[in-house]
Amino acid sequence: MRTVQIRTYRVREGRLDEWVRAWQTLVVPLRREFGFEVHGSWVDRERDAHIWVISYDGDQSFEEANAAYWASPQREQLGVDPAEFLVGEEVRTVEQVL
Repeated sequence: MRTVQIRTYRVREGRLDEWVRAWQTLVVPLRREFGFEVHGSWVDRERDAHIWVISYDGDQSFEEANAAYWASPQREQLGVDPAEFLVGEEVRTVEQVL
């Protein structure tokens, strides 16, 4: 069963564009390698926020696939530490109704 999450990240002031570039070029391709689908991404400049939608529909649960992604050597080699950019995060798991 497909699991979908809407993720909202609050980004350090002045770092939004830098974060989005790193996320687009490094994080998204690796997420896709691990079987995730990224459905879209938006910025809310007024709130220094990055919003994106991710899903997983594989053999593992979303949580298991996510843990494998974070524990992978490939993730470690990205050289992107979210703590360097992000000051807050809200993750919502949602169900499609339409």
